[in-house]
Amino acid sequence: MNFDIADAGLAEAGQLRVDWAGRRMPVLASVRERFEKDLPLAGTTIAACLHVTAETANLMTTLRAGGAEVALCASNPLSTQDDVAAALVADEIPVFAVRGEDADTYYSHIRSVLDMEPHITMDDGADLVTTLLTERPTQEPYGSTEETTTGVIRLRAMAEDDVLRFPVVAVNDSATKHLFDNKHGTGQSALDGIMRSTNILFAGKTVVVVGFGDCGAGVALRADGLGARVIVIEVDPVRALSAAMEGYRVASAAEAAPEGDVFITVTGNKHVLRGEHFDLMKDGAILANAGHFDIELHLAALSDRAETIRRIRHELDEYTMPDGRRIHVVAEGRLVNLGAAEGHPADVMDMSFTNQALAAEWLLVNHDSLEPKVYRLPEYIDDEVATIALAHLGGSLEVLTEDQERYLASWDSGT
Repeated sequence: MNFDIADAGLAEAGQLRVDWAGRRMPVLASVRERFEKDLPLAGTTIAACLHVTAETANLMTTLRAGGAEVALCASNPLSTQDDVAAALVADEIPVFAVRGEDADTYYSHIRSVLDMEPHITMDDGADLVTTLLTERPTQEPYGSTEETTTGVIRLRAMAEDDVLRFPVVAVNDSATKHLFDNKHGTGQSALDGIMRSTNILFAGKTVVVVGFGDCGAGVALRADGLGARVIVIEVDPVRALSAAMEGYRVASAAEAAPEGDVFITVTGNKHVLRGEHFDLMKDGAILANAGHFDIELHLAALSDRAETIRRIRHELDEYTMPDGRRIHVVAEGRLVNLGAAEGHPADVMDMSFTNQALAAEWLLVNHDSLEPKVYRLPEYIDDEVATIALAHLGGSLEVLTEDQERYLASWDSGT
């Protein structure tokens, strides 16, 4: 994304946003301080395909502080904050992204960062790795990192099919990522996007959450906290039971479709709400997707049924059915928290992006001994991130006595 002098105001506004987020990312700041001293990424080129947000900007500057040459493209056509992109370009970090880009532009930007022949790639959804594997047979990076559940699912399928050529760190599987970013980040930011787009009151509404993984559990928790009645749709019996024990009603999509006021998909699967469900929905139903790709809602089936489609509010489209019912879709069915709002708060992205920075360092040190498969970041790194984050929240850890440590390491009953 190239900016000229006329974009100076845009870059300045973006830098203010980046600075604001940075003040709420103390764990990443502590890593940046060490990186500036040790330069563990010196001589490394890192290409990142992530949401272009203020939080991501702080990750990029941290990687550069560690000695890396970095470039960034968007991992979703609607997630780019143009002022942040301008600020990064003004700071001499190449960015290939613009909000609302079409599919051809989106993939041309991915190819642009791959043209740097990176040693390490960072992904959110695995589009960068997929493009590299299918179009760049001679490129052999040391490895990659993956930010989100959908990407990890794709990468494990690649490894199973023996097409993955290098190791990948599933940052999403780190406890300090999925237990906080997925649950608390998605829970808050998904509802934030819906509220910005619709200005509805959640209290008294029936909210249908499709999927009860970490993200879905967070969405259900926040909707419940706002006074909504929550129905959960699940295919996994253990997760369904977990939702029921949390006090939510568990139902099939066909049972929930006539009752829901707001539907939020968080599954990583395709067409979880489709034509037969749209036919049952009430007038005024609102559909939003908090999964990575825009295929969870079968919008082609909805479009085929609609007599008219029009944009009525910020990122809110109204589909009018032949019988007069109106069904509303937020952010074109793309990631609602980034399409209609600003994504996760910096406070929770602090841990996720610290994991990304440390995963890059770990890959650089260990890539020679790793196989082309999906790895979890070592537990000691998770513990380090959690300890720093806890300290910044004002918490402290209890310390085991020597006697307790001996007891936990033995098979003695201790009597």
